[in-house]
Amino acid sequence: MAAAAGRWLLCAVLALGLHGPAFAAPTDDAKAQTIVHMLDYVSVDYPEFVQDGKILNAEEFQEQREFATQVIELLGQLPSQPAQPALLQQAKTLLERIDAKAPGDEVSTLATALRNGVIQAWRVSVAPRKAPDVAAGGKLFAEHCAACHGAQGRGDGQLAKGMEPAPSNFHDEARMRQRSLYGLYNTITLGVDGTSMRAFSELSEADRWALTFFAAGLRADSDTVAKGAAAWRRGEGKTVFDGLRPLVTKAPGEVAQAGSDLDAVRAYLTQEPQAVQSAAPAPLDFSRAKLDEAAQAYARGDREGARRLAIAAYLEGFELVEAALDNVDAALRTETEREMMALRSAIGDGKPAEAVTAQVDKIKALLDRADEKLGSGNLSTTAAFVSSLLILLREGLEAILVLAAIIAFVVKTGRRDALRYIHFGWMGAVVLGAATWAVASYVISISGADREVTEGVTALLAAVMLLYVGWWLHSRSSAQAWNKFIREQVDTALGKRTLWAMAGISFLAVYRELFEVILFYETLWAQAGSEGHGAVLGGMAAGALLLVIIGGAILRYGVRLPIGPFFAVTGGLLAVMAVVFVGNGVAALQEAGVLDATAVRFISLPLLGIHPTAQGLGLQVVTVLLIVTGLWLNRKRATA
Repeated sequence: MAAAAGRWLLCAVLALGLHGPAFAAPTDDAKAQTIVHMLDYVSVDYPEFVQDGKILNAEEFQEQREFATQVIELLGQLPSQPAQPALLQQAKTLLERIDAKAPGDEVSTLATALRNGVIQAWRVSVAPRKAPDVAAGGKLFAEHCAACHGAQGRGDGQLAKGMEPAPSNFHDEARMRQRSLYGLYNTITLGVDGTSMRAFSELSEADRWALTFFAAGLRADSDTVAKGAAAWRRGEGKTVFDGLRPLVTKAPGEVAQAGSDLDAVRAYLTQEPQAVQSAAPAPLDFSRAKLDEAAQAYARGDREGARRLAIAAYLEGFELVEAALDNVDAALRTETEREMMALRSAIGDGKPAEAVTAQVDKIKALLDRADEKLGSGNLSTTAAFVSSLLILLREGLEAILVLAAIIAFVVKTGRRDALRYIHFGWMGAVVLGAATWAVASYVISISGADREVTEGVTALLAAVMLLYVGWWLHSRSSAQAWNKFIREQVDTALGKRTLWAMAGISFLAVYRELFEVILFYETLWAQAGSEGHGAVLGGMAAGALLLVIIGGAILRYGVRLPIGPFFAVTGGLLAVMAVVFVGNGVAALQEAGVLDATAVRFISLPLLGIHPTAQGLGLQVVTVLLIVTGLWLNRKRATA
């Protein structure tokens, strides 16, 4: 690597941290990314320029020292982590071994281990969000790379003659065995300053990953790939390559140390990365793995890491099968959920490591029972149908009750022109919910905690708006108040503020559940298998029909009530829904780890927003007191 690469990396430190013209200091993530980049270059380049204790290129050797020194400095600037002292010591050892002109494979191993440690400790994002399209990568290679690197990637393209340094030869065994897919992706993304290798920043992230996988897969022959495919089908490598992240961060040389079959598996997965995602663990397997990691992190003294992993075990695993488990054993679902909450409390309270491990084992036993209830294979068509119906009915009932109530109100008062506000709200929620799912699937990663925070915040906002509109309706339920309402004319009394509040309610009531409903159906679709897809669609249609019937009944019979009772009933319904939203909103924030959860002995009725925690029940009591106070004030004013 030319010395200019050093200048490029120094620029990268700044470029990754720039945010607008103010040229802010590099962010912590930018520093961690830069450390990873520099260590990747050390692991690849050092063996080429230091051999048998001799420096073959003094300028390049000095560059390796500068990189190692900069790594130590940046590591000290990162936020404190339990693993930080050990990683700093590894970085100092790396610099010492470089100064001692240690063998290339030793320095490369040290740099790679340190790089992986940094990635794990600071959760550096290094993997594609979905399996790259390698065929598309081939087209991009022919368009952008073949002129220099050659059609086969041997560095012999038409423009390669006279280039210094020469274009990389992707068949160079020694160099490519030290280069991870992430390292190659990084070069494609940022380029190498002072060389002909420019940054391909105009390509999307997905295209750059596709190009990376194609280029890295060029050196593997068909026999090796076939051997890897056969080994993968036998189950070999599935614990090593349990996701795209380990595939892109492990260099071929690292994998080869564990056995030749694994090296062949890596070659196969580089050309067929979708095989990794298709072998992703089932939700309950994911939960078990994260629970074990949480116990290990807690034993190391990493309480925050253990708490984060325990939350992920629930939100990214168990929660995705809750609906299906509810259909076959609701008590088991409730018990498992309660014990997972108890685990988070034990971690937060600083209980002994043995107690946390025992709690993890207890939860894993419950997950084993859940596995037996759900069956080891695909869901039956009956279970798929019922699960599909209940997902939509359970998640959509709150929204349809709220929408039907406020639509009935504007129809009853003769303000059909106000319907556009309500329709604007729920239609906007559908569009934004679908867009959120698309962004989460194809653009950025949205965790289960992020989903729950979104649901919790929107539920609490909706509760506030429901209280406002419910109070407004009830204040006009008496004959005297209704006559005054008529005298002031509906056009004046039903002002813009109330109309937009109704639009906001219709938006929040639908949006708070829509994104999660889509994710639940994605999981159910996968669990049902191809033979159960029809049942899933049938259950969805049946659930939608039931919601329409419920909403239609409210509209049909609600508008027949005398105006006073209608206002009272509608306002009361919205007040009840506010209490429900408060309970479910608090529960969502507790599941995300934003709010503490103190379990109490009480009934659990999620459909009514009742969750047995002191925080949720307490806020619901406060909400009820606000409603009662509002009723008393309205009655006092009506009799004044």
